[in-house]
Order: sequence, then C-alpha cells, then structure tokens
Amino acid sequence: MISLAMVDFKSYAESTFEALDAVGAADFLARQRKILIKPNLINASPPPVTTPVALCEAIVRYIRECSPAEIVIGEGCGDPSLETDAVFSSLGYAALAKQYDLTLVDLNAGPLARRMNPGGTVFTEMHLPEIVFSHCLVSAPVLKAHSLADITGTLKNMIGIAPPSHYGGRGGTWKKAAFHRRMQASIVDLNRCRIPDLSVMDARIGLADYHLGGPCCDPPAGKILAGFDPYAVDREAARLLGMDWRRIPHLRNNR
Repeated sequence: MISLAMVDFKSYAESTFEALDAVGAADFLARQRKILIKPNLINASPPPVTTPVALCEAIVRYIRECSPAEIVIGEGCGDPSLETDAVFSSLGYAALAKQYDLTLVDLNAGPLARRMNPGGTVFTEMHLPEIVFSHCLVSAPVLKAHSLADITGTLKNMIGIAPPSHYGGRGGTWKKAAFHRRMQASIVDLNRCRIPDLSVMDARIGLADYHLGGPCCDPPAGKILAGFDPYAVDREAARLLGMDWRRIPHLRNNR
C-alpha cells in the first residue's frame, strides 16, 4: 500500500479506479460498513468550482465492487442564498442518488456531536455532525487555489461539514464564515477533530487563482489523486498549482 497515487486523467471511471487500486483502497473499503462521501459543493456553480458528479459516481461504483457498506453522500453548502438540497439537485447529485439508491445528507442540519479540541488555537471545542464520526469519511475535493487558504484541497474540503448553527456568519454572510477570520489555523483545528480517512481529488482541470471562478490551469492539470494521507494529497495538489506547500501554513502543520 502506498500513501498517495497520482494518475493521468483518462475518464473518471478509469482513472478513479486506477488511483484507488494503486493505494490499496479496496481492502480498506471492504472493512467498512458505513461510508460518507464528502464532495466540495460550496455553491451551485458547475465544475471545476464544484466536484463533478461523475467523480462521485466513480467512487460509488468502486465501493460497490469491493464493499457491502452503506453509502451516503453528504455536504453542507456555504452559499448563504442556497440550501444544500437545491445544490444536490442542480449539480446532478439527486439523480445520482436515485440511480444508485444512495442517501443524500445535508451536513448543515441534523444532530451534532461535541468534541473537545486540546491544542486548538481557534476552536478549543467543535460541534460537528454525528454522521462524520459514525461513518468512514471519503473526501472528494477539486483542485483549486483559494484566496484565504492558498489551496482548496481535501483538508480545506472539511469546512463543509461545519454546521452554520455554530460556524455561520450573520446578516447573510457565508454559512462557514467563522473559519474566514483565521483560515489557516481553523483548517488545522478542524482536521484535528475529523480528518478524511481517504481522499480522491479531481485535478482534471484546476482553478489557478480563485476558488469560486477565474482562470483554469493552463494547461489543465490532467490528474486524479488518491491517498490515505490528506497532507500528502494536498501537498501534491499544491505542486500542481505551482505552489510550495512549505509556504502554506495548514500544510506545514502536519497534525
């Protein structure tokens, strides 16, 4: 088993299977009974701002071939003008759930678990959805630069699990606005509480400058990444964006 695989993009089905096989994901997934796939659906913008439904479909098909686990797709959108269910519908996830008999979960709602966070510099305790602790967590981000975090990768993708009831802004601001004040340290604190068990990143295109739009990588990155070590995944993603991960605080601070 290796901690990170990066394969050339051919198709979502072929390249996702290849990357997951390369890290030995089948044996790990076969031992799971409940799996939560967490895409990046910050709003209703089409890919590459958000995770393509085709990537999650490939992950679902891979899991189904090696594991009897119950599969849930969960996200909590950040756009203050939208609800997560509307984003699921707009981006094809509702149709995917129907096709594969999956459950969609709005992580902005539902029961929460309180976790103490010793050593946290922003959040000394956190309130997160119970489901992220009861399920194996597969993060499925897209490759993007970010105005506050430098990079949106699998670690930054975890902000979607944070409920607006505890981390939202006021007056119509982003539903995860509490993370914006000290973004780098907040990402570290969140991942101390719940870090992805497995990551599959869509680096087929990449956003070069900004996480909500702007220019795509030129040429496109043309990769699918998979790995059990989210730091290794994000450090390689930073390289694809032409960044030095040692200059990105949340990637220097390895747990």
